[in-house]
This record gives sequence, C-alpha cells and structure tokens, in this order.
Amino acid sequence: MGGRGNGGMKKRLIAAAVLVTVLLSAGIIVAPAAHAEDTAGECATQYPIVLVHGAGFSDINLGINYWGRIPDYLGQRGAKIFYGGTDGWSNMEQGAADLKDTVERILVETGSEKVNIIAHSKGGLDARCMISSLGMSGKVASLTTISSPHGGSKVLDYVLEQPDMLLHSAAFPTNLFRRAAGDRNPDFFSAVMEMGRDYTRAFNETNPDKPGVYYQSFAGQLYAPASDMILCWLAYLIKMEDGPNDGLVTVESAKWGDFRGTLRGTWYRGVSHMDEVDFRREDLDIVSVFGRTTILGFYAAMVAELKQMGY
Repeated sequence: MGGRGNGGMKKRLIAAAVLVTVLLSAGIIVAPAAHAEDTAGECATQYPIVLVHGAGFSDINLGINYWGRIPDYLGQRGAKIFYGGTDGWSNMEQGAADLKDTVERILVETGSEKVNIIAHSKGGLDARCMISSLGMSGKVASLTTISSPHGGSKVLDYVLEQPDMLLHSAAFPTNLFRRAAGDRNPDFFSAVMEMGRDYTRAFNETNPDKPGVYYQSFAGQLYAPASDMILCWLAYLIKMEDGPNDGLVTVESAKWGDFRGTLRGTWYRGVSHMDEVDFRREDLDIVSVFGRTTILGFYAAMVAELKQMGY
C-alpha cells in the first residue's frame, strides 16, 4: 500500500509540474536581438517553406515571432517563408484543417506545386495529420519535424491519469486566453489528450507516411538541470522517467522518418525546447549533423540541404 501511495503522489507531482510548466512557458517572451550577415541564394529552395509552430503559441505572440530570428535569417538567404496559421491550442484535426487551408492558399499565391514544411513540437503532428488524412501528400515535398512528440510522452500520461477535472480546470482559462490572443477554435483539453502515448500510438497506425514525401526529424537535448531556468526541473523529471529530452519531448519520441540526430549544446546548457525555435534570441553554440554551428546556422544548413536535394 505504501509503495502504491508513494507512486501515486509522484505521478500527481509530475502531472502538476507538466501543467504548470506549459502554462508558465506561454508567458515567457524575450525581445529579439539583431543578427547580421547575408548569404544570398543559399536557402532558395524549389518550393516555399511553411513554418508550423507548436502548442501554446501562435505564429506571432504579442508582436513577437514564435520562430525568433529564423524567418528573417532564412529569407535573407533566399528562402520563401510562410506561416502555418494554426491555432495555439487546437486539437489535431482542427490544426490539420487550418494548415491545409493555409497550404492551398500559398500554392495559389506562389504558383508552386508543393511546399516544404518545417514543424516544431505539436506542429509536426498537425502536419502529418494533414498529409496523411486530408489528401495533401501530393502537395507536400518534405516534412521536417523538430522535437515533435511522435511517440507521445510517458510523463504526460501521468497528467492524463489524473481526474479530468484537473485538465478541465486548466483548459477553461487557457482557452479564454488563447481566444483573446486570436485562436479561432482553442481546445486545450483535446490537444493535451492527443499527445499521450496511447493516442499517438493509434495516430501513427492510422497516419502512415505517404510515398513521395520526404520525412526527416531532429531532437533537442538538455544536459543538466541548470540548463534552462524554465524547463530544467521538468527536464530532470522526464529524464528519470523517460530518458534524455529537451525539457518537454524526449529524443526517442522525436524520432520519425529519417532521424537526423540530436541538437546538443557545446557547453553545460544544452538545447531546450524553446532554444530550438530561437525563442530567446541567443546565439547558442550547438553541435548537429551539420557540425558546430548556432541555431540560426542549423536552420540555414538544413534548408540549404533541402535545396540541394531538389526540394
């Protein structure tokens, strides 16, 4: 009895930590810093780039870009950049439908036959749903996902084991806030449910990869509890329960299609879920499949490679 009781308390503490971290992280915004340098044409892919954000945020939040300096950096190098236009907290079906509308509009606007999608976190699941379930495979050349929870989350499962009232109590104010911030159909409860391991397992079975679309994925990893003041404590809990992670998504869960490896820091901090999209506008030194670079350099190298592959 004592062991089961302690286990239940541990799960409740982890569940509370997950919810608090998700809600707090939505309010952390840092002013952007300038970044010079220009390499014209390096990222001029054949097809436009569509950036699809993760859960809890919009493309633009209170005037601050979810993707930090990345869109401008890629644009300076010749990439045609567009945004997915999905809600911050929509369920996967709605996110896929909104993304489909955006992609079709982009194709008309640009005259292109296809797009390249780069998606972070939950955005990767929305994109996969659109490609596999909404008949859009012929209109997507490539899908690159960065720390998307393709395998769900064991730690998040602890949240889902708690009474529904816990999630609903968090969902009501979150949905109100997101609607005020511009979401058309916020659904915090469903969005969280859909990132559990049982749901993603079923989702993966019913949404297989489509021929003709190049799928690749990357993960991020924090090194130590002190690596990120917002996500460090949650990263530590996740590491104990589910393995190396970026503070929200494990390396193992992020693997999909052609897994290209993990983004790691060159010093103690590592690369957090927020670092992956230049959220703090810091020129962190990282190591990836493209060698030692920065977050901005990583995106430029990745898009340049898509260009070289004919996408």
